[in-house]
Amino acid sequence: MSTVYDKIEVVGTSTQSLSDAVRNAVAGVEGVSEGYSWFEVVEQRGAVKEGKVAEFQVTVKVGRRKA
Repeated sequence: MSTVYDKIEVVGTSTQSLSDAVRNAVAGVEGVSEGYSWFEVVEQRGAVKEGKVAEFQVTVKVGRRKA
């Protein structure tokens, strides 16, 4: 039997850390409690203002097994 997965891509941000940005991205996925079981960070970046890190940004793919 074959298995099929759904995968969506979202961007999360945080002024505190990359880890918080990942948490925010995953938490923002509708239905995350309904079977999404893994994530993959595909890009990390940030914003600089006045010579200091102002924001952390991550692109995350979140996946689940289809029923």
